[in-house]
Amino acid sequence: MIRLSQLKLTIDEPTTKLPEMVAKRLKVPVSDLSDFRIYKESIDARNRDGQGIIFNYTVDVNVPHEASLLKKKLKNVQKTPDFRYKLPVPGQVQMKHRPIVVGFGPAGMFAALLLAQMGYKPIVLERGQQVADRVKAIDNFWKNGELNPASNVQFGEGGAGTFSDGKLTSRVRDLRSRKVLSEFVAAGAPEDILYKSHPHVGTDLLRDIVVSIREEIIRLGGEVHFEAQVADFDIVEDERDNLQLKGLTLTDGRHFEAEQMVLAIGHSARDTFRKIYARGIQMEAKPFAVGVRIEHPQSLINEAQYKDFAQHPRLGAAEYHLTHKASSGRGVYSFCMCPGGTVVPAASELGHLVTNGMSEHARDAENANSGLIVQVFPEDFKGGEVLSGIDFQEELEKKAFELGGGTYQAPAQLLGDYLAHRPSEAIGEVQPSYALGVKLTELHELFPDFINQALEEALPAFGQKIKGFDRKDAVMTGVESRSSSPVRILRDKESHQSINIAGLYPSGEGAGFAGGIVSAAIDGLKCAEKMIEDFAPFE
Repeated sequence: MIRLSQLKLTIDEPTTKLPEMVAKRLKVPVSDLSDFRIYKESIDARNRDGQGIIFNYTVDVNVPHEASLLKKKLKNVQKTPDFRYKLPVPGQVQMKHRPIVVGFGPAGMFAALLLAQMGYKPIVLERGQQVADRVKAIDNFWKNGELNPASNVQFGEGGAGTFSDGKLTSRVRDLRSRKVLSEFVAAGAPEDILYKSHPHVGTDLLRDIVVSIREEIIRLGGEVHFEAQVADFDIVEDERDNLQLKGLTLTDGRHFEAEQMVLAIGHSARDTFRKIYARGIQMEAKPFAVGVRIEHPQSLINEAQYKDFAQHPRLGAAEYHLTHKASSGRGVYSFCMCPGGTVVPAASELGHLVTNGMSEHARDAENANSGLIVQVFPEDFKGGEVLSGIDFQEELEKKAFELGGGTYQAPAQLLGDYLAHRPSEAIGEVQPSYALGVKLTELHELFPDFINQALEEALPAFGQKIKGFDRKDAVMTGVESRSSSPVRILRDKESHQSINIAGLYPSGEGAGFAGGIVSAAIDGLKCAEKMIEDFAPFE
C-alpha cells in the first residue's frame, strides 16, 4: 500500500473528495485506487491565512505499479509502514498452573485477552461486579447517596475508565496502540477511533464493549470471576533463597495456585497496596496530582476553540488541554477533560468524597468539565514513607466529605469567590452537574497552601489561553484525588516482573506504569507478552 499525508479539506468539503485528491497527486485515474482507507484525521483550528478550520488527512491506498510510483519520490507519498501487531513467540518452560490476572480494568483486560488469544486460558479475578450489576450499584449511589464500597466508579468490570469519557488518546508512541484500538472496534466501538486524532468512546458505549471483551476471553477458554477480592499472596523462598509467587487467597476463602500473575489492581485499591507493602513486595512513592473538577458551559469552550465555526455540526464538542508552571515550580494542568459531560460521584470508601468526569458518546450535555490538578511530590510528606501519598489522598477525601456536609454532597465554590478568598453563597449561570448536589463553601479549607497557591496562579493564566475560562461563575468542585497512583510497584525493565518476587508482573495505572485507558492497555499487553515469551501454556 501507499501512504499519502497532508491531504487538506475545508470544513465544508466531504471526505468523499479524498480519492480524487489522491488520484491527482499520484497522477492516476480514480478507478486505479483500491482498498482506500483513512489512517489519520486531525483538525487544525488555527485559521491560518484566513482559511478557517482545516481537516488534515493521511490515507492508505492500493494502486497498480506501486514500486514505480514510489521511485518518483513524490512529496508526502511513501510506502505504508508495517504497523501490524506481531504476536509473541511462546517460551519453552511449562507453566505449572494457569496464569492469573488480578484486576479487570484496561491493563488486566488486555493482558487477559492476549493470554487467551495465545491459548493460555487465564483466570481473571476482579474485586468489583460485572457491568450490569455495577451500573445498578452506581445508579443507587448517584440517586440515593448509598455507596457500595465493593462496586462503584473505581471498582468493577472495565475499571474506572468504564465510567469516564472513554478517551483513547495516548502520548505513548507504541505500535501496540493499534492493537488496542482494533480490539475495541472488534468489540463494538466506532471504527473512527482508528483514525481520529482524539478518539473517544463514551461511557454509554464502553459498558457494552467491556462485556464483549470479557465474553471473548471466556470463549477462548479463560475464566472471569467477579466479587473476587484478593486477601493475601502466597510467597515462598526457593532453594536459592529467592522469593517466588505461589498463589493467592481471596477474602471469601478461595485459594488459587499460580506461579505467574499479572497484578493490575488500578490506582484505588488501597487495601491491596497496603497488603503488598506488608508482604515485602518492593514499592516506591511517586509523584501524583490532586485538585478540583472545574465546569464551564460547553458553548464557551466551543466558541473559544472554534470561533465562528462553533456551531458547525461536523465539529462536535470542543476539547482543551491546559498547563501552567507555578512560581513554586509545580505543574498545574487540566486532566481527563470531558466535553459535554458531567461531574460524577466517584468515591470507593465510606466517608470519603471523590469526583470524576464522565461523558457519553454524543458529548451533548450542557457543561464541559475537567480535572484541574496540581503536582504533589513524595518530598511533600514528612518522613517520605512509601504509602504517605495514599494517606494524603485519604485525608483530602475525608475533609471533602466533611466540607460537603457528610452526605456525599460535594464541596464547591465559584471561581471568582475562590480567587477572592470568600465562601460562595449562590450559584451563577453555570449549573453544577454533580449528581448528588453541591454544598457551597470555601475550598481553601480543603487544600494545603501549596495547592491553593498553585491554583490561584494558574486560573488567571488559563483565562489568557482560553477566553472566559476564568469567568467568575465557573464552578469548582472538590476533590479530584484519583488522577494517578501515588505509588509504583517496582519491576525489572526486561522481564516486567517484580524486582524481588518472581512470577509477579505489576501492570497498569495502579502499578505506576500508565496514565489512561490506552497506555494501561498497552502495559497489560507488554506484561502478557513477557509472560508468554518465558512460558508455554499450562496443559
